[in-house]
Parts: sequence; structure tokens; C-alpha cells
Amino acid sequence: MAQIDTTPTQASYDVIIIGGAMLGSSVAWFLSDNPDFDGSVLVVEKDPSYENSSTAHTNSCMRQQFSAEINIKISQFAADFVKNFRDYMGGDERVPHLALQSYGYMYLADNEAFADTLREGQKIQQSLGAGTKFMTADEIARDYPFYNLDDIVGGNHNLIDEGYFDGNTLFDWWKRSARERGVEYISNEVVAMRKSVNGRRVESVTLKSGEVVSCGQVVNASGPRAVVTSRMAGIDIPVEPRKRYTFIFDAEDPLDRDLPLTIDPSGVHMRTDGTYYLAGCPPDDDPAVDYDDFVQDFSIWEEKAWPAIATRIPQFERIKLINSWAGHYAFNVFDQNAILGPHTEVENFIFVNGFSGHGFQQSPAMGRGTAEWLTHGEYRTLDLSPFSYARIAKGEPFVEKAVI
Repeated sequence: MAQIDTTPTQASYDVIIIGGAMLGSSVAWFLSDNPDFDGSVLVVEKDPSYENSSTAHTNSCMRQQFSAEINIKISQFAADFVKNFRDYMGGDERVPHLALQSYGYMYLADNEAFADTLREGQKIQQSLGAGTKFMTADEIARDYPFYNLDDIVGGNHNLIDEGYFDGNTLFDWWKRSARERGVEYISNEVVAMRKSVNGRRVESVTLKSGEVVSCGQVVNASGPRAVVTSRMAGIDIPVEPRKRYTFIFDAEDPLDRDLPLTIDPSGVHMRTDGTYYLAGCPPDDDPAVDYDDFVQDFSIWEEKAWPAIATRIPQFERIKLINSWAGHYAFNVFDQNAILGPHTEVENFIFVNGFSGHGFQQSPAMGRGTAEWLTHGEYRTLDLSPFSYARIAKGEPFVEKAVI
């Protein structure tokens, strides 16, 4: 990527996006791709290396196994976007073809109540064209004989458009293409906002370097720091950084087939990752953490992840940890779903926040929808209004049962 300047070239922009990682760049690219949008766009990113962003720590997974119809449709668009990436990028021959490795998710249920929840979800997913199947423990054992299923009553599995994709390549091309189309990226930080006298609009943002830049609309795409940005406009949102752990391991006795992304009842998930395997989990004690806290707690591997992996797949009793990291979810403590669209009072303050681990797979649909809102004042493809801030103000959570 070309060198990023620190100073904006203009004193005013139609849209200022605060945060240039996956979601901010998705909005920027879809604005540049919308034939009805002819405005100016500034993306302000405090760390263009993205070293500590949620984007840099993603596992790039994609699933259709949600319980809410809109979440399923969002993932279906993402799968189509990935599989037809070059076409969506205008047929640019420089753009690589992306693969969606569809080894699927395997949700395991260790009790009848959760099995019933999986069956309900399967019916909704199937009605929308997803390939999810509910499998009995015997059927799982037939297709994946390496599992220990002594405590399992059934599971949901889908081998169509569900698995892993190269999200970082998608992200890189969104940034590159957006800049080539005139979106301006700067390495700087928004430290303050000035609102109109009636408080209904953000009129300008102040950069750390001192410049005051006027704006038509401002987009909060600040990831785990979303509330830091929103408070500059006098708005509180229930988003905080939560630490999530990823482990890459090698198996002395590897499996003879791909390991689906397995959601174990213990809370640990695991999947094939090239010639290795990947596992992840939250800590049992899961508080908000400092924005710069990426310190790993290796007892989580020793005491939670590894025992769960070896119990579920006895063939993994002899494994070696190759790599690991801690990243942050932009965790919506209200209902663990995205907050999208305008604030109810500060009308030109737009949210793209609180994805709680779903950001990469939801970024195509959410970026497209936000660009539609910024351009037309409405959603024109998928109706994303269920994610509006209004539900937060009303205290009405968005219900999604399939949250990992």
C-alpha cells in the first residue's frame, strides 16, 4: 500500500470515517463503488499498520448457522462476494480469485434442549437456502469418526458456503481500490468533535495534529474503541474490548480429513488450518480489558483449550502448540450483535460497531448497507434496520441464539 499522509488535503468532507480497518474500509470501498455517491470521503486511521486491530487478529471464518434470518442473509451475501470477488471488484485482473474453503461448522449439542435449538435454527437456515443439516450422534460418527461423542446427542453441520476465507486479501484490496477511486486515508486520530447548536449534528472533527475538519456525515468504525469515538459526540454505546485467544497447533497424528469448525460444548472451537489446526476460546472470566492489553494468559491453553481438544478428539492427545495470540472483540454487551446506522438524536453520526466477533464475515453486507444509507438515507438491498441504535435506546435486544 502506498504511503499514507498524516494531513488531510481538504478542510471539509462529505463523509469522515473514523477507523480504517475491515469495517471502515468496507464502507469506504462500497461508497466508492456506489454510482449514486459522488462525495468526498476521508478515512482517519490511528495506526495504519493495523497491528493491534481486530482485523489483524481475525480467524476469517464464515457461517450461515445463525438463528436470525437477517444474519443468515448477511452471510449468504458475504459468501457470494468472496466467491465472486474479482467480479465485484469490477473485473480488475490484478484482483486475485478468493476461495471459500467450505469444510463447514459443526455445532455439537450435549443436551436435548440445545439440540432442539439447533433443529429450530436448521429449519430457518434451510428455508433460506442454506445447506445446514441436523445430524444425530451416529451420523456424525459415520462422517467424522475421530470425534469422541459419548456426551453428544446431535449437531448441526453445513458444507455449503461455510468455513474459512482469506479475509486479509479482501481487506487489502478494499483499501487499495478505495484509494485509487479517490477515498483519502490519513494516519491520524480524531480527538474531539463539535456539534451544532441544537446538538443534532456533528459539524466537525478535530485531529490529534490540530486540524479541524468539517463533515457532512461521520462514521464510527472504531472497532473495540467505538465508545471512545461515540463519547466525543456525547453518545454512549455498550461496546467494549474483550480478549479472545487463538492457538495454532500441530498434531503428531493428523486427521485423515478436514476438521470442520467444531463448536464444542466447553466453549472451545477448533478447525483445520492448512497443514495445522486452529483453536480458540474466550477466557472463563471475561471482563472488559484495556485497549492496549494483548498479553496472553497461557494457562487458558493448558487448562481449558488443550484438555477440551484432546477430550473431543482423542487423536489430538499428542499435539504441539506452534503459535498463539490474543486479540480483541468489539463486544456489544447489550446483545452481541452489530449496531448500525444513524443515532436517534445526532442524526449524522453513523454506527458500524459492536460486531462481537462477526465483523469479517458481515463486512461485505454491512459496508454495502452503510454506503446505501449514507448515499440514499435508506437500505436498498438487505434491510439492516434490526441493527439500528434505536433498539439500544429502547432496551430491546436483537435476539440471536447462535452466538459463539
